[in-house]
Amino acid sequence: MANTYVKNIVHIVFHIKSMGTPILTADLDHVHKYIGGIAKNTGGALIEIGGMPDHVHLLTSLPKTMSLSDFVKTIKANSSRWIKELNPYYSSFSWQDGYGAFSVSASVVPKVVKYIRNQAVHHKQQTAMDEYKAFLNAYGIEYDEKYL
Repeated sequence: MANTYVKNIVHIVFHIKSMGTPILTADLDHVHKYIGGIAKNTGGALIEIGGMPDHVHLLTSLPKTMSLSDFVKTIKANSSRWIKELNPYYSSFSWQDGYGAFSVSASVVPKVVKYIRNQAVHHKQQTAMDEYKAFLNAYGIEYDEKYL
């Protein structure tokens, strides 16, 4: 696909399984680097990654040869398998089945990068669930509370 040019920037958010094993704060940077590596190795262009012990924010461009759902599935499956090998503490670790993915205009990338970098400060004022609902509402996405 030498003459195919694509840049779809997306902000992906996914959470640990409800009541699951959170990522230890000491492991967060390592986990984020690993997830970023998966994104790059599948053809995505990592822009920013961050999050909290219970969820991840990934700002990336999508690979031109892979669907969004396959991209996220690959990231979650490989990172989950790797996290379980980090420490016996993570033996029951898993990501939730779903995810949120929000298109991002190139003009607002710096704003989203800043948002992802300031997760710790942001979550002193808002829970991850309230944050997720705010994204869904801002993008006009209908949802059923029981699946969040």
